[in-house]
Order: sequence, then C-alpha cells, then structure tokens
Amino acid sequence: MSKERRRNSPERGDEGFTRVRSGNPQADEILGGGFPSNSINIVMGQPGTGKTIFAEQLLFHNASADHPSLYVTTLSEPLSKVVSYVQRFSFFDAERLTGDIQYEDLGSALSENGPNALIDWLDGAIKTRSPGIVVIDSFRAIHDLAMPNDEVRRFMSRLAGLLSAYNITAFLLGEYTQDDVRRYPEFAVADSIIELARQPLSTRDERYFRVLKLRGSGYREGQHAFRITKDGLELYPRLVTPRVPEEYDTLGQRLPTGVPGLDPLIGGGFFAGSTTLVLGMTGSGKTTIALQFALEGVKRGEPAIFVNFQENPAQLRRAITGLGEDPDEMQAKGLKLIYATPVELQIDSIVGEIFKEIESGEVRRLVIDAIGDIATAASDVQRLHDYLYSLIQHFAVRGVTTILTLEVGDDSFGGMGTDPRFSYMSDNLIHLAWSTKNVEKRTIRIVKMRGSGHEHGIREFEIDASGAKVK
Repeated sequence: MSKERRRNSPERGDEGFTRVRSGNPQADEILGGGFPSNSINIVMGQPGTGKTIFAEQLLFHNASADHPSLYVTTLSEPLSKVVSYVQRFSFFDAERLTGDIQYEDLGSALSENGPNALIDWLDGAIKTRSPGIVVIDSFRAIHDLAMPNDEVRRFMSRLAGLLSAYNITAFLLGEYTQDDVRRYPEFAVADSIIELARQPLSTRDERYFRVLKLRGSGYREGQHAFRITKDGLELYPRLVTPRVPEEYDTLGQRLPTGVPGLDPLIGGGFFAGSTTLVLGMTGSGKTTIALQFALEGVKRGEPAIFVNFQENPAQLRRAITGLGEDPDEMQAKGLKLIYATPVELQIDSIVGEIFKEIESGEVRRLVIDAIGDIATAASDVQRLHDYLYSLIQHFAVRGVTTILTLEVGDDSFGGMGTDPRFSYMSDNLIHLAWSTKNVEKRTIRIVKMRGSGHEHGIREFEIDASGAKVK
C-alpha cells in the first residue's frame, strides 16, 4: 500500500510571512517555525554530516503534484548514488519520483558549458515545471570551475534574481568552511545559513545543527545535537531556561522521602519542585536513597522517572525487589526506568528524553543517578552545566521534585573536590560518608536546605534488607 501523497503548503508564521516546514518538528522549533518561503538558504558542512538527508527529508515533506520539488546534483556525488541511498529512509516514497520529486544531474552540462548551464537549465525548468522547492547539491562545487571572482559574483546575482522572481524556496548545499562564509558571495544573498557539524570522539561522533543566519526571524541559538536514524535527522533542541511564571513558588507542599528517619531532619520532606544533590563515595547509599524516594512517590500516586547509567535494567529490578516491591507493579503504577550505558552516552539525547517525559505534566519525581557519568561523557563541560541548569529550572516550574546523585572520591565533605556548579544549582545538599572511628559505620549530613530549617550535625545512617534509614 503506497504512502499517502502529501499536499503541503507553506504556513504563515507569527511574523506575517509564510514558512516552509523542514519535515522535522525539532528543526522547525529551532528555526522559529521553518524556513521563510521564497528564500535562498545555505546548508553547509563537511562530507558525511547529514546535509543531503536533511534536504531530502524536506523535499518529501513539502512536494506536491502542482509544485514539485527539484533535486539537482552538480559536480559532486553521482545522481544514482543519491537516489540509491535515500531509499533507505522511511520518508522515501518511490511512487513520488518523477512526479512530486524530480532528480536531475547537471554534472556533464556544467563541465562542458560552465556555471551558466545551471541558470539556463533552471530558467527552463521553472517555466515548465513550476517547482516549489529547488535543492542544488553541491553548490560549493560550482567554485571548482575556476571562475574569476567578478564572474562568480555576476553568476550569483543572476541566480538570485532568477530564484527571487518566482515563488521558489531554494537550498544550496555544500562542503563549506568558515573561511568560505566570509569570501563567497552566496552567503551575502542567503536568507538563512544552516551548519551541520560532526565532532569525532573516542567511541562515537557528536553531530550538531546550528543556525548561523535567519533573516527576519527569531531562532534558537547555539549547537543542537542530532543523530541520523532511519527516519532522517533526529534533533535535540538546546534547552533554554524557561520564563518563570509570576505565581511560581517552590515553598509549598513537602514530599516524603521514603527513607525512615530522614524527613524529621529536613522539616518533613523535600519541597515540591526542589532539586537535591546527594553525594558520597562508592557504596555510601546514594542509589538506595534515590530509589526509595522514587518508589515512595509511585506508592503515593506520583509518577516517577529513574534515570540510571551504572546499573542495567535487570540489576535495577533486583534492587527494587530487594526493597520489598514488585518491579512490574511499580512500573504499572507510574515508575519509568530509563537506562543508558555510560560508554555510548549522548547527553543531548538522554536530556531530550527526560524533557519529553516531564512535558507530559504527569511526572512528579525524578532521579538522575548519577550526574558524574553525564559529566564524564560531556565533551563541553560548560555546555553540560548550562543544560543541567536549564533542565532543573524546567523541573521547578513544572513542580517536578528531583534527586541528583554524585560520586565523590574523598569521604570528607571539605575535601570532596566536587564541582561547585553542581552544588549551586541544587536547592538541597546531602552528604553520605563512612566513619571509621572505633567501628565502621555510615553517616549522613544535611549540608544545605534552601528556604527551610534542617538539623545540623552528623547522624548515623544504615542500610539493611528493608533499605536505607537514619538512626
């Protein structure tokens, strides 16, 4: 059964002009709604960054029988390879080829007649086919025809004039560098510039989508991570701190922790919407406390998310069973377990998954165990802290009460060496340690409780078959 033919048309944005949707909701969110219609747009990036996939996803989303989409190859990849690879994606529909979607190879014409062959061909195609969208891949290759600078500028002026004279939205793809942005004339006439980049790491590549220019429109700045899937580009828009409503207030309801003896030390529980950092050495009880907090919420009808990077789902289910609860029953009542191996951890994807869950408005409790693994996986520490700060602000606005666990190497609080930026973004700070005086025992200390009285000093803390408890 063939896919339903789309009859998409540009949508009017808040600024009053119409926009062309990219076929990717997250990209449209970053772009403030999509690309301006009847515009010239450049998609730049090194080979293999996803330019072609992004453009083809856009084509299949927007093409119609009345206004087909044209994909023109120049002196780069052969047309046969372009068509062969696009068939691997879910948005591909073979029945739309030669009708809604039309591919053309101008490599030979450009080699024989120079760049003006592109303008001559486009002029005829526009008049006979009435395309709505034109993609030229690679436009950067036009510069390899060894034209003098003044000829390049005249060529670009003619091309821009031709495209602007008709209701066409054009996308020029190319393996451009930052130096090219300053010296090539197409960047001066472009209405938008999108950069796709790839940063190789030891175990994986990190890919980023970035808007360098978007004429007449607001957009979300910065690097937005993405990965390539069978559905095309899967983007994770960079989180920004929410605009806090005037009525926003964390000092209301208190949530019991589920840890016997802990609530009296902190005034009756954590304030709803607050964030607590629980830190300590390996084996000090951080995960146990965090898990009891999540399970207590589920038992009280408060859906909870437990994000874990160290214990796989089977290990976590055993831990839940060890606390006297049925894992299946807890999950049916609202406990969601999210696991990601720290070896392949992509910060933006896990943060994006968490954010999607809390946007539903149902989640009331959240645990991230442990943020040290996120910090280790981060290629940009400042970007990590910006992400976490924005995420925590979203939690607060939505009334999601959060526990973050952090493993530290020094058992003494004064010498724990933790990054202070983790501490200042938390409302509460709890330190777990080992005491080796006379007999080895666990201890707990409430270091900080923002906006609330709490007990000072060190209390004994133990873990037995029923879980953690404060003596």
